[in-house]
Amino acid sequence: MNKKIGLVSLGCPKNLVDSELMLGLLKTGGYEIVSESDEADIIIVNTCGFIESAKQESINTIIEMAAFKEHKCELLIVTGCMAERYRQMILDEIPEVDAVIGTGSYGEIAAVIEEAYKGGRISRYGDLTGTSYMEGERVVSTGKGYAYLKIAEGCDNKCTYCIIPSLRGPFRSRSIGSIVQEAEKLASLGIKELILAAQDTTRYGVDIYGKKSLVELLRQLSQVSGIEWIRLLYCYPEEIDDELINEIANNDKVCKYLDIPIQHSSDNVLKRMGRRGTGADVCRLLETLREKIPGLTIRTTLIVGFPGETEDDFSQLLQFVEKYRFDRLGAFMYSKEEGTPAYRMRDQIPYRVKRSRHDRLMKLQRDISAGSNAKRLGKSYRVLVEGVAEDGIFYYGRSSREAPGIDGLIYFTSSEPLEMNSFVEVKILDSDEYDITGEVQHEPSK
Repeated sequence: MNKKIGLVSLGCPKNLVDSELMLGLLKTGGYEIVSESDEADIIIVNTCGFIESAKQESINTIIEMAAFKEHKCELLIVTGCMAERYRQMILDEIPEVDAVIGTGSYGEIAAVIEEAYKGGRISRYGDLTGTSYMEGERVVSTGKGYAYLKIAEGCDNKCTYCIIPSLRGPFRSRSIGSIVQEAEKLASLGIKELILAAQDTTRYGVDIYGKKSLVELLRQLSQVSGIEWIRLLYCYPEEIDDELINEIANNDKVCKYLDIPIQHSSDNVLKRMGRRGTGADVCRLLETLREKIPGLTIRTTLIVGFPGETEDDFSQLLQFVEKYRFDRLGAFMYSKEEGTPAYRMRDQIPYRVKRSRHDRLMKLQRDISAGSNAKRLGKSYRVLVEGVAEDGIFYYGRSSREAPGIDGLIYFTSSEPLEMNSFVEVKILDSDEYDITGEVQHEPSK
């Protein structure tokens, strides 16, 4: 079928991989992929449904894409977490939508399109226990610098605020062999950085190998020629053990960077959240990490305004952040999501209180981030060249201390033209709360 496909991917990197897999299936099936929605015969919106703000963004995007049906667009298809969560409701409330596909049916995207062209509105929801759809060809949309590599799907954690287990199914790992094979394909495309993603990367392998196998996976991925950096996202603090810490410390290809979703430091709040560790456990882990991995960059996410969070709980959180001074920190106001245990909890926090606590926390973190960046002045870092700024003067890129999309960039000048997707040594000359600037110290090395 000689049709043009446009896809809008919302939400997390794991969702982006699903989008790339759908595009891979469609490209193999003869469809043409276009980047502009107004050129597309078929528009797919791969939605996020994690929290209220993500749901609203998904709804707004679907409505925005529906406007193209007045012109060139022939089919509008909604996929992803919100499609899994609000199945019939999307078809009932948005008449322009022709098909809704849940998270267990990504592999059926081509068949759904063919069926939709025959008339009628379609909903397709498959089994949430497999990983076979992740083995297909991908259309990498992140450029040649980096690619996300999904190593598992689903989640077995019982966090009381989270709807993901019911939208994605139980935790299930891909085999080491299939992941390494995909990494080799990505390396053949020129990809320099692999970013490992799962709902909980630290539990990788438990379901299929009977033990945590992330360290073994890292060792095998490190042997893939052409891959320079391997970055870990979504490492739950309870599962970070000495074996993993030692591997990060001693494996030159593994970025000295950890994304650890801590969520809170108060035992009262952690218990209500259904988290397995205590605040003291987290503190001990942070101290061990910084002792054993010199120069480690730590990113975390926190939730404020969880039901029952007292002012004392929040003050404890502020003191925790002040003490441990995270290099990167993102904070969310608690979102009351139907279908989760926390939805029914008493002592829900008013919005104005949640907003105030969020603002106080992020003001503290801005000061910490500015101080952290200032400490980098005069130091040099190996930086991956990713583009040229709009002013045409500065290049931009990242060191191993910056994850794409969520952390700041390094902007830098060079006396000689630079090749994209190459590495250069950059000396830091200036900084602010989030971005830093510098200059290249020598010619890039491939």
